[in-house]
Amino acid sequence: MKKILVIDDSALMRKVISDIIEPDDRFHVEDTARNGVEGLQLLMQKKYDAVLLDINMPKMGGIELLEELHRRQMQEKVIVVSTLVKDGTSITIRALELGAFDFITKPLKYKEFADPEYKKRLLDILVSATEADSEKNHADRRKPVLQGNAPKPVKASKADTDFIKPVERKRIKGKKLVALACSTGGPRALQSILPKLSGELDAPVLIVQHMPVGFTKSLAVRMNEFCSLHVKEAEDGEPIKKGNIYIAKGGSQMRYEHPDRISIKTGEIRNGLRPCADIMYESLCLSDYDEIICVVLTGMGQDGTRGIQELSKSHNVYVIAQDEETSTVYGMPRVVYEAGLTDEVVPLESIADAVMKKTGVLKHGR
Repeated sequence: MKKILVIDDSALMRKVISDIIEPDDRFHVEDTARNGVEGLQLLMQKKYDAVLLDINMPKMGGIELLEELHRRQMQEKVIVVSTLVKDGTSITIRALELGAFDFITKPLKYKEFADPEYKKRLLDILVSATEADSEKNHADRRKPVLQGNAPKPVKASKADTDFIKPVERKRIKGKKLVALACSTGGPRALQSILPKLSGELDAPVLIVQHMPVGFTKSLAVRMNEFCSLHVKEAEDGEPIKKGNIYIAKGGSQMRYEHPDRISIKTGEIRNGLRPCADIMYESLCLSDYDEIICVVLTGMGQDGTRGIQELSKSHNVYVIAQDEETSTVYGMPRVVYEAGLTDEVVPLESIADAVMKKTGVLKHGR
């Protein structure tokens, strides 16, 4: 049974949340705390499988607690439960940057807690958070390898979604693009990587981060504050240019369109994902890039692997995967490695350097 810590200044909220969790035999509310100070004391004394955390509290709020955990390098699975985490707020983005596993908006009305859909959502997040360590701990602990020593790629079955058929398009020598995929733990990983990329990076960057509608724009605005490159939420029809980082819009699919434009469309959902990294990678089969640097970061599931497999049939790809030790969830990077697609497996702090080495920087006058 997984041990849960609930941190909320409201006695009523602590009881309501506990009443949702306790009937599920997978979980047990081991302790509760009234603020971040009490919560930190408990976290220093005991080990919990997940923490449910409010934001607005006296003495020490949720963001302050996350900052303290980050400073102490305490790796906790924190799920933010607050009325403040909604509509892509900067508070939500900051919580994710500090390592929050996920978030769920706290209902404004008591009766909304009884909604079966809300209960299911909360419990599903708890399952994902508590199973993340199992996925990480039971994955094969392999050392970084070069592609030649990696397992052979697995073949897509007929049951898989049909992919875009590659077209014979003349490659432009030296033309490169970086295509990055991430999910759970992604905002924190991006905050580590993007500011380290040179403003003269000799390639544009496309990013698929699994996020709901509204949050990707806030994420882009936040990242743009720290980066030499211009970071923005991708827009339909805009040109892809060097010096820019384009983040796929939440609730939409981002595709490459020849010649060098972005397509943003709603509607299609693949494997429950919108945006989906597989779709982004597949669409690049239609491009004239000489080399595409594919980066796969922390996240649950296997999004990105099939798309990179298809892209590798028509293009020169160089695949960089985050290692297990620094991944919040070692799912997406593990699967792309096990498919035999990786050229490098590196820790989070080394990914920006690995990207820079492959892309280089703009020469003067270009």
